[in-house]
Amino acid sequence: MADKDGRKRSNIKYGMDVAIVLKEDQSTGYLTYGKVQKILTNSPTHPHGIKVRLNTGEVGRVKEIL
Repeated sequence: MADKDGRKRSNIKYGMDVAIVLKEDQSTGYLTYGKVQKILTNSPTHPHGIKVRLNTGEVGRVKEIL
């Protein structure tokens, strides 16, 4: 089974279903679901989650890999 940690870039692939937190939802923790279109974080890990763009154009940090 794939590792579900959204803080590691190596776990995230294009087209994968993920739950992200948008910048404006960071205070509430509201999750937005979609497919990864682009991985925006270059470093191998990030403590708050890897930043991605969804197919919808929304950008946020990965909290869950579905």
